[in-house]
Amino acid sequence: MFYFARNQNFWIMFIGDMILVTLSYYFSHYLRFDGTIPPTHFTTWAHTAIWVTLIKLISFFVFDLYKGLWRYAGIHDLINLAKACIAASFTIVVFVLILYRFSGFARGVFVIDFALTLLVIGGYRLAIRLYYTRTCHNKHFLCLGKRSTILKKLLIIGAGSMGEKLIREIGENPKLHYDVVGFIDDDSLKLNQKIHGIPVLGVLEDMGKIIKEYDVDEIIIAISSVSNGEMRRIVNACKATDISFKTVPNMWELLEGKVTLNTIRQVRYEDLLRRQPVRLNMKQIGGYLTGKKVMVTGGAGSIGSELCRQISRFSPEQLIIVDQNESGLYEIELSLAAKFPVLKIAAVLASIQNKGLMEKVFSKHNPDVVFHAAAYKHVPMMEYHPWEAVFNNMIGTRNVLDLCHKHHIDRFVLVSTDKAVRPTNVMGASKRVAELLTLAYASMNGTRYMVVRFGNVVGSIGSVVPLFKKQIERGGPLTVTHPEVTRYFMTIPEACSLILQAGAIGEGGEMFILKMGVPVRIADMARDMLTLSGFEPDKDIEIEYTGLRPGEKLYEELITEGEGIKQTQHSDIMVLSTENHKSLDEINTHLAKLAELAGSGDASGIKKHLKIVVPEYSPEF
Repeated sequence: MFYFARNQNFWIMFIGDMILVTLSYYFSHYLRFDGTIPPTHFTTWAHTAIWVTLIKLISFFVFDLYKGLWRYAGIHDLINLAKACIAASFTIVVFVLILYRFSGFARGVFVIDFALTLLVIGGYRLAIRLYYTRTCHNKHFLCLGKRSTILKKLLIIGAGSMGEKLIREIGENPKLHYDVVGFIDDDSLKLNQKIHGIPVLGVLEDMGKIIKEYDVDEIIIAISSVSNGEMRRIVNACKATDISFKTVPNMWELLEGKVTLNTIRQVRYEDLLRRQPVRLNMKQIGGYLTGKKVMVTGGAGSIGSELCRQISRFSPEQLIIVDQNESGLYEIELSLAAKFPVLKIAAVLASIQNKGLMEKVFSKHNPDVVFHAAAYKHVPMMEYHPWEAVFNNMIGTRNVLDLCHKHHIDRFVLVSTDKAVRPTNVMGASKRVAELLTLAYASMNGTRYMVVRFGNVVGSIGSVVPLFKKQIERGGPLTVTHPEVTRYFMTIPEACSLILQAGAIGEGGEMFILKMGVPVRIADMARDMLTLSGFEPDKDIEIEYTGLRPGEKLYEELITEGEGIKQTQHSDIMVLSTENHKSLDEINTHLAKLAELAGSGDASGIKKHLKIVVPEYSPEF
């Protein structure tokens, strides 16, 4: 109440309401008696007007009509107003019934009074909203302050919910310099319609004509979910105009918070990969994460850190983040603590190679679910240091699997890679051994062990997209190993969401494969990134072919010959219908030999023995 007493806007609303509800009660009598109020009924009005007005104002307080900012009024506020009017009218009728038995009162007055009160109070608030709408320099926008007289003429692509939110955000920010001239949308039914007073001017093919007619300075793509082919078409159309263009965040970025003008950014290569939003069964995922202790190994890496962010949204009892990268571990802990202040986080600096230390971690935290994302992933590094792949990717994975079995955890999910399919390099072969280990443990009772295999992710540390960005910043050239080399790509958030979904589907022993879409030529990716950066490929910046690196394939596969796949209950997740299992004893025998070779630094011996464990492996000596 003290806040209301000091608030100037409150007094404007309150005094206006008091006058209007008093007049409403008077005119309800006036209308009921066709413009001539009998003296007895005028006396009744005079005697009851004060407490009728008081009841209405109290009802407005009870239903929080003075807490909302009516310049932003919406359906929710109007519903509250209707509730307040109904409650007030009901209370007034009860008072009249108890105190007067309706003697001297015309019943129709109360029906008219309810309708008039709803109309005039709602109209008063609508007038306030319209006032703020029309008093801006740009008459279309809801605003808080005066706009600069120098405005950029803006064209928005997408007249859907995201475009509407963008208009609101522009309108509510007094420091912006945008004059929105209109929308473009390929839905012909929206043509000539208006959103907050701003017209839909045409379809994408009309953009050139619209830009000339309205002298557009900038374009914003306001579509949160669109196929990669459609996004590429939109971007190509924007590039053809020679006008500056930007985009709203994609759906994964939107999960981090609402759309604001601060998140509007330049179009990135990741935007060209946009696919239809992944459909997740949130209840199913929450069923095994909410209220549970969840461990993520490699939690400071590209995949691991995103898994941590997405898991945190499901309110686990505790999130245990294990990584040997001190700086990365510190950063993800700080980031999660800021976004999820209630979440209990344990950031553990440890290597999965140290089984004794990992035993202490498991004993202390007793996790229910483990996502194993810790691995060395760079192909050339593992070719030159194959013993590290043995110690980390194979023996480290066995350490974690063994501790999961010993501590009877509920589920274990191995994050794998398409490089494990018919591997031509040590890294891929080591991940294949990790897959075989996981499936061997799945034959034991208790824990549900499963593997999730997928291709490359855009933007991971050390991957091709960040590399190209750095090369562009340096002025080139962009280095591509071979003109025909192709890879499957998906975004990190998309991959992690599907990993969580696969973890919910799995009953134990499955090898899940994520649908990766169409493979992308790396040379085409380089050209797209140059174009998005404002350069003409092979003219402004050269693309240089360097030759395939040791262990590198021209193309990746998601399944090995002889492996069949079946569709799961989720459209983007498949499962292998056949799998060549090896016994745990057999794999352990091989690991003992590999550890011996790794200990002596025998690179050739490691590759030869990996060929025995993984017959489809084609090493380079």
